[in-house]
Amino acid sequence: MAAAELREAVDGPTRPAWALVPLESVGPLRFGMRINGVAAALPGMIELRRFQADPHFPRVLGAQFGIGPEAPAVHTYFDGADRLFCVAVDAARGPQVTLDGLELTACVPAELEQLLLDAFRSAALGVSYGPRGNPGVNGLGLVVRVQEIAGGVVTRPVLVGRDRADRCTDDWEGPIPECEWVGRQWTYPGHPELWPPPGYKPNWYDWHPPF
Repeated sequence: MAAAELREAVDGPTRPAWALVPLESVGPLRFGMRINGVAAALPGMIELRRFQADPHFPRVLGAQFGIGPEAPAVHTYFDGADRLFCVAVDAARGPQVTLDGLELTACVPAELEQLLLDAFRSAALGVSYGPRGNPGVNGLGLVVRVQEIAGGVVTRPVLVGRDRADRCTDDWEGPIPECEWVGRQWTYPGHPELWPPPGYKPNWYDWHPPF
């Protein structure tokens, strides 16, 4: 599907708009909120399920919110103190996250990558790439992942708060839960398109990716 057709396919009239305040909040969700506060801040959504988000840190809790049982829109992640530290927005049904007018959700990956490179060229806010090829801006607490939808592959923004922003693009040792790195990867030379790649078995013990 061509880039223009892909954008038209995912730009629905009912997709809400959420403004990103880097390191502080995304839409109505403030980093540091407790899970009950997150649920109250999403009146148009229901909590679909909770899950262990990382095989190595069992106290990291994931909570999925959506507009129906089979329609996840937002994934939220909480530390051992029940504080929100990470938000991932579903590309198919999640809000349109914007940063100073720049749309981050359900975009054509190559187009958004170039916009980020053009917008953040300084050393302090430069785009960096994790070991698995996913781009982001550590100074903004922003990682851009990709997600397959019916029409093709589009962007899925993942945001963290101030205390987790350092090296957030590091998909091996950074703060973002492992479940957010599983699946389709950013197209990048020398990197597999899927994680885990075919034939490779990570040391996940008894943990299995929740989605």
